[in-house]
Amino acid sequence: MSPRQVVEEWVRRFNAADAEALAALYHADAVNHQVTQAPVAGREAIREMFAREFASADMRCIVEAIHDCGEVAALEWRDPLGLRGCGFFTIRDGRIAFQRGYWDKLSFLKLHSLPLD
Repeated sequence: MSPRQVVEEWVRRFNAADAEALAALYHADAVNHQVTQAPVAGREAIREMFAREFASADMRCIVEAIHDCGEVAALEWRDPLGLRGCGFFTIRDGRIAFQRGYWDKLSFLKLHSLPLD
């Protein structure tokens, strides 16, 4: 799959809240760094992160744009509650090697009525 196709599939699996299928898109030693929290390293740790997050909030990703160049794809997104953000995916051999996401954690917590940490 091309970087764009990987990100499109990532969105599909994210919106299905399927942590197992989502984690399968990552390399075994991938890193997911949402800048509001510490980086998560390894496919299994990434799977666990998504499982925890899907259990705590009803999250959906509405694609605003996907830009790709070489092995990198950028995803501009919003959710149904109005939160906006972007993610950058480095794709190697059809799998995510590195992901970095930018979004406002305080707004997310408030929109989902979650405790402020």
